[in-house]
Amino acid sequence: MNSASNNTDNVSRFAFGRSNFMWLGVGIVLLVVGYMLMSGGGSNDPNIFDESIFSTRRITLAPAVVLAGYGVIFFAILKKS
Repeated sequence: MNSASNNTDNVSRFAFGRSNFMWLGVGIVLLVVGYMLMSGGGSNDPNIFDESIFSTRRITLAPAVVLAGYGVIFFAILKKS
């Protein structure tokens, strides 16, 4: 048995293709951006309440970006090569 034919057999049986990995990378980037949008807004002094934790960015935009990231990852896993 030739090692070159053995390598092509292994490559053709791989579950993910190049486009799957690209979509997976996009999904991971969206997750990181979404979690970064959620961060911050706290006060250094525990006796002072900071209203910035209720901003539209943290309440609406960041969870939507995170859900979009999980959706893209789900799509990348299920997409046929």
